Amino acid sequence: MSHGKSPRAQSEPLQTVHACPDACGSPVCVRLRRGRRRPRSCSLYRRWMVGAGSRGPSRPPPPSAEVVVVGGGSLGCQTTYHLAKQGVTSVVLLERDRLTSGTTWHTAVFIASNKQRLDEYKRLMSLGKVYGVESHVLTPSQTKDLYPLMNVDDLYGTLYVPKDGTMDPAGTCSTLARAAAARGAMIIENCPVTGIQVRADDFGVKRVYAVETAHGTIQTPCVVNCAGVWAPALGRLAGVHVPLVGMHHAYVVTERIEGIQNMPNVRDHDASVYLRLQGDALSVGGYESNPIFWEEVSEKFAFGLFDLDWDVFMQHIEGAVKRVPVLEKTGIKSTVCGPESFTADHKPLMGEAPEVRGFFLGCGFNSAGMMLGGGCGRELAHWIIHGRPEKDMYGYDIRRFHHSLTDNNRWIRERSHESYAKNYSVVFPHDEPLAGRNARKDPLHEELLRQGCVFQERHGWERPGWFSPGGAAPIRNECLTCRNALALFDMSYFGKFYLVGPEATKAANWLFTADVSKAPGSTVYTCMLNKQGGVESDLTVSRISPGDPASPLAPAFEGDGYYLAIGGAVAQHNWSHITTVLQDMKLQCKLLDRLVLQEVLDTDLSNEAFPFSTHKLATAAGCTVRAMRLSFVGEMGWELHVPKADCVKVYQAVMEAGARHGITNAGYRAIDSLSIEKGYRHWHADLRPDDTPLEAGLAFTCKLKSSIPFLGREAVEAQKAKGIFRRLVCFTTEEKVPMFGLEAVWRDGEVVGHIRRADFGFAIDKTIAYGYIRDPAGGPVSLDFVKSGSYQLERMGVSYPARAHTKSPFDPDNKRVKGFY
Repeated sequence: MSHGKSPRAQSEPLQTVHACPDACGSPVCVRLRRGRRRPRSCSLYRRWMVGAGSRGPSRPPPPSAEVVVVGGGSLGCQTTYHLAKQGVTSVVLLERDRLTSGTTWHTAVFIASNKQRLDEYKRLMSLGKVYGVESHVLTPSQTKDLYPLMNVDDLYGTLYVPKDGTMDPAGTCSTLARAAAARGAMIIENCPVTGIQVRADDFGVKRVYAVETAHGTIQTPCVVNCAGVWAPALGRLAGVHVPLVGMHHAYVVTERIEGIQNMPNVRDHDASVYLRLQGDALSVGGYESNPIFWEEVSEKFAFGLFDLDWDVFMQHIEGAVKRVPVLEKTGIKSTVCGPESFTADHKPLMGEAPEVRGFFLGCGFNSAGMMLGGGCGRELAHWIIHGRPEKDMYGYDIRRFHHSLTDNNRWIRERSHESYAKNYSVVFPHDEPLAGRNARKDPLHEELLRQGCVFQERHGWERPGWFSPGGAAPIRNECLTCRNALALFDMSYFGKFYLVGPEATKAANWLFTADVSKAPGSTVYTCMLNKQGGVESDLTVSRISPGDPASPLAPAFEGDGYYLAIGGAVAQHNWSHITTVLQDMKLQCKLLDRLVLQEVLDTDLSNEAFPFSTHKLATAAGCTVRAMRLSFVGEMGWELHVPKADCVKVYQAVMEAGARHGITNAGYRAIDSLSIEKGYRHWHADLRPDDTPLEAGLAFTCKLKSSIPFLGREAVEAQKAKGIFRRLVCFTTEEKVPMFGLEAVWRDGEVVGHIRRADFGFAIDKTIAYGYIRDPAGGPVSLDFVKSGSYQLERMGVSYPARAHTKSPFDPDNKRVKGFY
């Protein structure tokens, strides 16, 4: 591909160039590199430029508003439109320059085709059948017929999605803004935000009070940060950490190509290149392995460009020429290199910030703002109005990040850099990040490392994945040793909180679906719900007595006390949910964070002395521990919660005592297999905020037979009266084929759902999968409906006969956890 003389390799900001808002969709028209004439052909260009030099706002800011949205890109316009559409009558959208002037104006949406990832795309094709998305796997010759200019010599096949499409970013945002204004929203351009006023209420809770602009102050209880790469700066005005970074992202637009008209858009992931149709030309770009940070985010950058670094970009040119050889002799008409925001886990940042009530995020969309904006803008609007999104958005919720990471700039930069570089990488089921490792380690880390531990990373924590001391099949060995002998799991990664105070029982009754207000020494498995009856968490709650004297395992407090043990990946989410409920209820109690570790103890472990679902303080290796008679793997066992300083000492004592009984270390990969055999739910795999306890088979956790109110009770009772129209079902397959989730579920020849979680059960020697199913006729999903169907699970386009279970396939009567073998 001919591009003439290369510009300087070092990127630097250019002077501002202005974009035409015409909905022609051609970046050739609106984005030009330095030295070319501005186009005069677009009908709206002269009208657009009339206000370009204006320093004043397009209209005066109002004195107050229900919601102020900051940022006029895709998410800002979508959120504003959906807020207005859902009935919010006083919405203001503030844009510091003009709509789409940040990163939205150089975004593109593409149709995917590729060569070597055929299995991955077959998997997506199977999932597409669940949602009614038409797609076809084509052979290389069929691909050549569809796209004659493509080189298919090295292809294994492609995935073709005939009804996918593209849209013009500027035209889309302008249309949304007009539609929002027609519903009463106020759109104000050329109005930068200079400050956000935050005030503490009578209970010390920080809340948004007002937004300051260069042209006046707007009093409001709610601000939505849709500022893209500028979101961290806006967050700092409110004292909120926004964990994203700005990267340079580029593409080029070619000269005219004969025969390219009406061709599909192409995404070649292994070459890290996309080719998007632009009339009779192509735009060519990709995601390089050595992306460039935007080190100093300029407040004055609008419709601007960086110089294209050809040394970095040439890998995309080479990949494009290989895929479409005619490009080798095609010139480049224009180049586009602008800013994009990326996050540490390649997922957007949404929801209410934990630091300040009323400060919402809608940013960090990893170059997919146009693609995700419609759905995310709708859900964010619902979130703001109703307190939760209508659909599950946990993966995007800002509360997924522990507070120690959101202001850890090194971790955010390293992980976000890898996020960009792996944008087109195959997502393998047990893929682990390489960047940002060892950010959070527990006291047993070095001890376990010496014993051959291979660690997983979850939100900065290093947790044991499996142990590889030598020999084959370590996960299988760990699972079978746990079933037949002894296994020790380091679960220090779990979240542990104390809920204490004069009104702690009142809070517990409202928060938890089960009756946890029992005598001290009891432990109860329960859920926490939202207003819609969706599961926000499943956890164990133990009633405790105050310590005298106080200790990390038994704090001093007045009133009642509860000890909460929660899955580590969702600890911050749980903390934020509980804190929000306590703030809204204005209860006299508090939540305390206690980082303790599990161990084993020296006490009577008989069923009579230490029955299932109880806990007590005991002594192990001369150290005080809190022992809980619980098990997440389906065996008779104990969780031992230990202060940090005593962890290694107690762990070594346990391993020494267990050596003669064949004890082994085991990791979370074994936990995944063992727990799915028992049918124990994993939150955010089997349970999500839009799944209810009745649908998930957890009705037993709800105190519906009592008169005690709890958060979400009305929604659960209404669903029980109406009927369950979706149900979580366990499936097993006789054929030992690996499944990982997203496989389509067929019942009697019709698609009824997809798999949420799957693993291999070594004790029963079968593949096990869990997924929610519906009745295609729209009726309730009863147990009889589940039992009466003939099922198949479709994996990568191939269907496998499956058996549906209404109880867990291993120890369905739960005898082993109670000590009956």
